[in-house]
Amino acid sequence: MTFADVLGVTDRLRKSSFVKNVAVVAGGTAGAQALGMLFAPFITRLYGPEAYGVLGVFMAFTGILVPVGALMYPIAIVLPKDDADARGIGQLSVLIALVISFIIGIVLILADDLLLPLVGGGEAIRDYLLLVPVAVFFGAVLQVYSQWVIRKKQFKLTARANILQTLFLNSATVGVGLYKPIAGVLIARAILSSLVYSTLLGLGIRGAGGEKRFAVFQFDIAHLKALARQYYDFPLYRAPQVFINAFSQSLPVLMLASFFSPAAAGFYALGKSVLGLPSQLIGSSVTDVLYPRLVEAKNNAEDLSELLIRATKGMISVGLIPFGTVVLAGPWIFGVVFGDKWVVAGAYAQWLSLMSYFFFIARPAVIAIPILHMQGMLLAFEVLSILLRVLGLAWGYYFYSSDLYAVVGFSVAGVMIYIMLIAMVYLKSLKLFTER
Repeated sequence: MTFADVLGVTDRLRKSSFVKNVAVVAGGTAGAQALGMLFAPFITRLYGPEAYGVLGVFMAFTGILVPVGALMYPIAIVLPKDDADARGIGQLSVLIALVISFIIGIVLILADDLLLPLVGGGEAIRDYLLLVPVAVFFGAVLQVYSQWVIRKKQFKLTARANILQTLFLNSATVGVGLYKPIAGVLIARAILSSLVYSTLLGLGIRGAGGEKRFAVFQFDIAHLKALARQYYDFPLYRAPQVFINAFSQSLPVLMLASFFSPAAAGFYALGKSVLGLPSQLIGSSVTDVLYPRLVEAKNNAEDLSELLIRATKGMISVGLIPFGTVVLAGPWIFGVVFGDKWVVAGAYAQWLSLMSYFFFIARPAVIAIPILHMQGMLLAFEVLSILLRVLGLAWGYYFYSSDLYAVVGFSVAGVMIYIMLIAMVYLKSLKLFTER
């Protein structure tokens, strides 16, 4: 390739709307993550593993419920050709989230004694259980606004809101932690992050050109019923799949807290959150932009398998350095950055990084699932995956009585799961193209 060819490719990339959108989202995410990492050494030294463990249990519990708080209808906001239908899906999602959050609250009031042994964390988590329905509702509202922003390709809103909420909430967490470093502060930050983020997105949507209003509480019942029937596969297939997946992802925290200690759950929670940074920075940025591109490609009868291959290869290359670094030097990195109390979290992270790497490269395949109408297959696949994860955790606990070996078993199972998922989605996309 000549120098002129290189300049030509560079110029095409510079002019590409896809690349520009990825850069905008990645820039905002990178800025927010940079701020988060600047605050992290102070926060981890103020609060410690026990507080992080209680936060981890709370987030594991809410993490199971938040994704299905609106029965996955928000994901469908990107799909309709008409904005009125997309807005109706958003309104439907908020109404469903209100009902589900109310039901969760009633269940927690009536059955908290039964649930405490299941979620782990003991009495330390009891005082915060009634905040779960609040987190579920705010999380669902955030999904609605986030998907609307993706639909309208207003990616600058996402970047700006991400940075502002990170700066505000982390500053408050450090400030309050100087006087009262308890788990409740971390939990409040987690809940408020969804509220602040969705508020900033909502204000941005209202102020954007051509979108003066996004009224989620003004709706037509008949229209919402029609939309609920049209996109029935999201609650029927995708919601159970996401619930099962979230449950399997939360299992390590709940089991580590229950079988070992809240501190063990705290080590896992910190390790997982750090390893989630590359996925949030690059993975989310690429997939937020890739999702509408894949929808467009399918509508235009393009070869989805080729797009998926290119995106997956890119993720393989980009993720190798950050995840590989943690594999080689996890304990040392965590000890230096977060304090000596967190060296064990670095040992966890060495193994979790393997699973996180394969999750990272599977992101394009995951977002292609609703486009390829694979929700039914994915539900069955998630049942299999949760069995593998449970076996991995049980292997470490029952054979070695070791929290570290439980994490090892869970991570190896995760690697196998994501390899199978990538292969299935690719084969489905290839079959779709060849049959046309």
